[in-house]
Amino acid sequence: MVDGKDDKDKLQEEQKSESEVTQDTEKTAEKSSETKPSDKTDKDSPASSDDDASKKDDSDKEAATASKDEASSAKSAKEEETVTSTGDTSSNDKAEESEAPDVGPTSAMVSDTGEVKTPKSARQAIEPETPPPPPTRSEAVRHPIVVFMNFVITVVLLAVIGIGGVLYYGKQTFIEEGPLKQEKTILVSGGTGLGTIAEILERQNVISDQTIFNYGVQIYRQDTKLKAGEYLFSPGVSMMQVMQILTSGKSILHSVTVPEGYTSYQIHQVLMDNDILMGPLDEIPAEGTLLPETYKFARGTTRKEMVKRMADAHDRAVAEIWDRRAADLPLKTPEELVTLASIVEKETGKASERTRVAGVFINRLNQGIRLQSDPTVIYGIFGGKGKPKDRPIFRSDLDKKTDYNTYQIPGLTPGPIANPGRASLEAVANPSRTKELFFVADGTGGHVFSETLKQHNDNVRRWREIEKQRIEAAKQKETESSEGGDQEQSAE
Repeated sequence: MVDGKDDKDKLQEEQKSESEVTQDTEKTAEKSSETKPSDKTDKDSPASSDDDASKKDDSDKEAATASKDEASSAKSAKEEETVTSTGDTSSNDKAEESEAPDVGPTSAMVSDTGEVKTPKSARQAIEPETPPPPPTRSEAVRHPIVVFMNFVITVVLLAVIGIGGVLYYGKQTFIEEGPLKQEKTILVSGGTGLGTIAEILERQNVISDQTIFNYGVQIYRQDTKLKAGEYLFSPGVSMMQVMQILTSGKSILHSVTVPEGYTSYQIHQVLMDNDILMGPLDEIPAEGTLLPETYKFARGTTRKEMVKRMADAHDRAVAEIWDRRAADLPLKTPEELVTLASIVEKETGKASERTRVAGVFINRLNQGIRLQSDPTVIYGIFGGKGKPKDRPIFRSDLDKKTDYNTYQIPGLTPGPIANPGRASLEAVANPSRTKELFFVADGTGGHVFSETLKQHNDNVRRWREIEKQRIEAAKQKETESSEGGDQEQSAE
């Protein structure tokens, strides 16, 4: 958009051009009047002079008309130039500054108030003389409620930024590598709260900050899922991993092994001698109600809990094996299965002989022959404590009548004489199919089996010879050791 002052300047230039055209026309008329023919010429040719005069008048009129046409064409060209120049004010400003003629005092602009103003260039004309005043501040902005709300929003925004920064730092600390340099075991007792656990972990240098750990566990909603136990933490473990370990309950597992064929009294002693198990065990479990195995347990497990685990494992094993037993067994109940398995367990320590020994006892029961098992004699005399190792079995022991002496009573004993393992239970449920009725030790840890009494008696004589040689060798060795001691004393 072109300023009004530019229009005034353009009008002044147009007026000036029109006046210049008028002056040129007047000058042309004066020149034409000066070119009239002399009197001498008029006198010599009066007729031609009239024609010439009329021609001159016509030419003067044509010249005046031409000059007016030129003036009008110049004016129209000036107007077109004015219209086309409105799109590029910067170039027009430069052209006007360079081509504008000097204007004297007579061409000064007069304002509406009569004040004479000096003309300005196009660039100066479009610039405001004084800058506009700044807008006045709204009254609503200065209202006390608005000011208070702005203050509250600022405080809330700063608080959100601060809380976000704290949460980011806490999360990074919670998941980053911890300060622990070597493996460490931590015991978490039952009933210990989150705060105490966090304090213990920081004191043991497992975590770096108990406060961050405490809040982190609560944010993940795991504070009620921490489990007691003994836990092993690896070097560099993070707080996140510590939380996962404590909630998983995967604590360090210890083990206790109960050998197959142990009596309940012996199992009681094994449990009482274990320093990791906790709590008393006043009563000795019933014979043949526990399953000998290796059991894993966490620190804090009580001895009563361990006995219950053994009893539950025994019940499950007996139920499974009883369902898979042979159909023609002379056993009426699962308890009889356990009783015979306990006798088999005490008779042999070789796994390959269990089904064969079980087959001998099954054949005897089927034919009504007494079992004549030495372990039953020992249990009848010494009970679950067992025979001392240096005491042999005498003939009087075999003749002594007890409830468990199978040399004296028919059939099975009143109950188990030990706690049989799974292998012995399986052997009795599915024994070897033979005609063997006897077996005796062969001196190598195994037994020699026979079908007839004559074969058995021969095997017994061989066994007694072997046993006699062993006794003599032991006595000779004892004598030599005692003589060597006497010689040492005499040399001193």
